[in-house]
Amino acid sequence: MGNKATEAGSESHRGGFGDLGGEERGLIDRSFRERIIAVGFVGEGKKEDSVSVELDELCRLIDTAGADVVEIVTQKRPFPDPATYIGKGKAREIFDMAESMDVDTVVFNDELTPGQQFNLEKIFHRSAIDRTAVILDIFAQNASTPEGKAQVELAQLQYRLPRLKGQGGNYSQQAGGIGTRGPGETKLEVDRRRLVRRVHKLQRQLREVGAHRKNQSKRRRNSQNQSIAIVGYTNAGKSTLLNLLADSDAVVADRLFATLDPLTRRIQLPGGELIFITDTVGFVQKLPHQLVEAFKTTLDVVIEADLLLHVVDCSHASPDTQIKAVRSVLKEIGAGEVQEILVFNKSDKFDPSELLMLHPDSVAISSYTGAGVDKLLSAVSDQLRAVWDVVELEIPFDRGEILAQVHREGQVIEERVTEENIVVQARLDSLSRSRLAPFLVEEEGEMNVI
Repeated sequence: MGNKATEAGSESHRGGFGDLGGEERGLIDRSFRERIIAVGFVGEGKKEDSVSVELDELCRLIDTAGADVVEIVTQKRPFPDPATYIGKGKAREIFDMAESMDVDTVVFNDELTPGQQFNLEKIFHRSAIDRTAVILDIFAQNASTPEGKAQVELAQLQYRLPRLKGQGGNYSQQAGGIGTRGPGETKLEVDRRRLVRRVHKLQRQLREVGAHRKNQSKRRRNSQNQSIAIVGYTNAGKSTLLNLLADSDAVVADRLFATLDPLTRRIQLPGGELIFITDTVGFVQKLPHQLVEAFKTTLDVVIEADLLLHVVDCSHASPDTQIKAVRSVLKEIGAGEVQEILVFNKSDKFDPSELLMLHPDSVAISSYTGAGVDKLLSAVSDQLRAVWDVVELEIPFDRGEILAQVHREGQVIEERVTEENIVVQARLDSLSRSRLAPFLVEEEGEMNVI
C-alpha cells in the first residue's frame, strides 16, 4: 500500500508523549510524534478491500492519537498464528523494517491476545499494540468530566489486567506513547489485586451515576416530553446537528471521538411539541468491548429513547459499512429494536440521492448549511406520533395503582378530577395501551386516540 511517511516526527523520539499521569495530560509535549507501522491481516473469508478500508480508518485513529503512520503492512494467511498472530517470518520482516525506519511502535488492526503481544514485543524490541489500545488512548485524551474519566479508566484497566501477568518488568518503566496514556497508567506498577479493587470501585461509582441518570430519565418520561438520541459513527456530524437543532454549544471538532459525554437539550417540533434530544458518543468499527461495557451508563439514554436519529456521513467512502457498525453496537447494548431515522449528513459535500433510494424513509441534510433540517423535524414529529399515541383514560378513585402505572409507563400530559373519576390524557406505547385497555375512553365503539 505504499509508504505513508510524513514530515512530522522525522527524528527519533521514543517516549515523545511522556509518561505523565492522567491529571497531567495537559502538560504533554506534543511536538514529537511517534512513528508507527500499521499491520493488517487478510484471513480466510475476508476481502482485501474491506481490510484496506479498516486500515485507512486505523491510520486516522493513529493520527488522532497523535502519531504518524510511516508504513502499512498486510499479512495474508488462512488463520492467525496463535503465538505471533502474523507468523515469526513476517514478524522478523517487520522488525527489520522498524529498525531501518526508526519506528517506535507497531500497531495491529485486530486485537492481540496477551501472549501474542508479549511474543511480538520480544521480536520487535519495541511496543506492539492493537486497535483497541489506540481507541482507548484517544478516549483517555478526550475524557474531561469525572464520569468520562472513570469510564475510560475502567475500560483501560479491564483491557490491561490480563496483559499484566508475566509482564511486570515490561511495565515497570513507563515509556509513554500510544496505549500508555490515561487515568490508569500509573496503576500498572502496583499489585494486581489492588487493580482489581480499583476496577470494582469504578464499577460501583458508575452504577451510582447510572442510577442518578435513570432517575433523571424517569422524570423526563413522566413529563409530556418524549426523547430522541443522536447516534452514529464517530465524526458523522452529530454534535453539529445538535447545535443546529437546539442552538447549543456542544464541542465540534473534525476529529474522532470529540464527544464522550452525553449532552441533552430541549427542542420544539413544528407541531409545538417539546422533546428532549441527546448527543451521544460516536461509534466505530470494532469498538472495544471494554468501552461498550464501561459506557453502558452513558448509553442507557440510547436504550430509553423513543426514537434514534442515526446520523451517517454520506460523503464517506463506505456509508453502509458505517451503518452496519453502528447497528451492531446498538444491538450489543440492547437498543437494536429502538425506532430510528437514517439521517444522511454532509449533503453539501456529496449528492445523497442514491443512498436515499437504497434506504427508504431516510432524510438528507447538511448540519453545516441547515439544508433539509425542516424535513427532518417533520419526519421526527411523524415518527414520534406513530410510536406513542396520545390517549384518554378514566380511572376510578379507588384504583390508585392504575394511576401510578400510567405515570410509570407513560408520559402524562393532563390530569383532571371529575365527580365520577380521574381523567388522564397521556402518551402510551402499544404495550401499555393493551395493558390499560379497560380504562381507555372509547368513542363510537373505538378507542379514543387523540
